[in-house]
Amino acid sequence: MANIVPDSFKQELFLGTHNFSTSAGDTFQLALYNTVTGFTATGTTVYTTSNETSGTGYTAAGAALTNTACSVAQNIAFVDFSDLTFASASITASAALIYNTSVGNKAVVVLDFGGDKTSTNGDFTIQFPDANSTSAILRIS
Repeated sequence: MANIVPDSFKQELFLGTHNFSTSAGDTFQLALYNTVTGFTATGTTVYTTSNETSGTGYTAAGAALTNTACSVAQNIAFVDFSDLTFASASITASAALIYNTSVGNKAVVVLDFGGDKTSTNGDFTIQFPDANSTSAILRIS
């Protein structure tokens, strides 16, 4: 899996654009895509509808994420989200985009699933890895 952390997001961290606080932070959303093609570190800056997945159980723009932790361990900062399920879905996706709806739909990270993942009238679940310095989905060292 070759996730992409956009250059724009890295710069926006220094500008204080994104607030990952669990109590009064920004709202983050996850959208699903048919392909990772078109997403790049330099060109991906905001949510896009291009190549977005469609199907039963999925609504354009995806769904809101619940931010559960923003921590530091072993000199690595990381953020965690609760798993996200699109219930009773008939969809196929090979990538996802996490983006910040509180500040102009700015891109945070592109998740590459490493191939197509499909659900047929079942749950399509994005299961985030453990929230720690070696596994969390978004880490900065």
